[in-house]
Amino acid sequence: MKTRAAVLRQVGLPPPYKESKPLAIEELTLEPPGRDEVLVRIRAAGLCHSDLSVINGDRPRPVPMAIGHEAAGEVAALGEGVTDLAVGDHVALVFVPSCGHCMPCSEGRPALCEPGAAANGAGTLLSGRRRLSDANGQAVHHHLGCSAFAEHVVVSRRSLVKIDAALPFDEAALFGCAVLTGVGAVVNTAQVKAGESVAVIGLGGVGLAAVIGAVAAGAREVVAIDLSAAKRTMALELGATVAFDGSDPACVSAVRSATNGGLDHVFEFAGAVAAFETAYRITRRGGTTTTAGLPPPQAAFALPIVTMVGEERTLKGSYIGTCVPARDLPRFVALYRAGRLPVNQLMSGRLRLDDINEGFDRLHTGEAVRQVVVFD
Repeated sequence: MKTRAAVLRQVGLPPPYKESKPLAIEELTLEPPGRDEVLVRIRAAGLCHSDLSVINGDRPRPVPMAIGHEAAGEVAALGEGVTDLAVGDHVALVFVPSCGHCMPCSEGRPALCEPGAAANGAGTLLSGRRRLSDANGQAVHHHLGCSAFAEHVVVSRRSLVKIDAALPFDEAALFGCAVLTGVGAVVNTAQVKAGESVAVIGLGGVGLAAVIGAVAAGAREVVAIDLSAAKRTMALELGATVAFDGSDPACVSAVRSATNGGLDHVFEFAGAVAAFETAYRITRRGGTTTTAGLPPPQAAFALPIVTMVGEERTLKGSYIGTCVPARDLPRFVALYRAGRLPVNQLMSGRLRLDDINEGFDRLHTGEAVRQVVVFD
């Protein structure tokens, strides 16, 4: 069948993307689903900094690539062997397919699936196959097993979680990345307890999801830090207790003074070494610094080992919020429907697939938190 999709052919074109147009909307040929694969009609897909980092070259991926990884849709057809879904089911896409058999999967850590990571790096589905090709017959790579900026996609069954059909697709899309990553970092990776103090650095979609996750977890204090005044205001509206300008040279000392020496848990989502350094410096003695930021691969931080030892510090990395998506995504949806995770407030706007380059301009400049491409 044919499907329209956003295809990246050249990495590193400069903004404004409205002019350089790194993403071309092309008609691709989509093969039918193979064994353990599913054809999904995409109904909504969110624009994420992880997509932007592929466009600008911070996260190298093979091209040409049909990008997009945060989405929701409905099952259109089932490949051989898929018996636990039905045509018409509503599903959210998850950007690391989990094989269920490697060591991390066996330990209950599907976000670290080894075959899933290898497939994502190669731009294939979990099966090792590519199901997309262009008008010249050239294979087009899959982005994180999803390629979600498209009318239809074929994905591994392991890239899907069935969701409540009552949830609007544009809201459901945010759960596959922003919510799993941000809320999951709080409740799974760091395991924030009621009454503990939290700071969040980097208030994009994932960072703001962490803010609402910390509020839902019962944090007594939630400090929000970002360069953008608008995002700091949004964090306060979502339940943060105080906000600081991350560009202020006195930010670290101001936070430490306001929090009596630092916080129990500090989360870094900006994907910048300077932000991580701030996160480490505002973590209290005995506290935990958690990062889910993804800077360029060469980015490094000089760790002051003496403080690690003398202050019994903990550093943690968090990928997809250390989530088990089949377990956590429905739980987070239930919390949203109960009014405890206001995920809908993260949405900055909706746009058409043809306007996707302009959407990435808004994401690049910080004007938007989470925009969603919607399909009729």
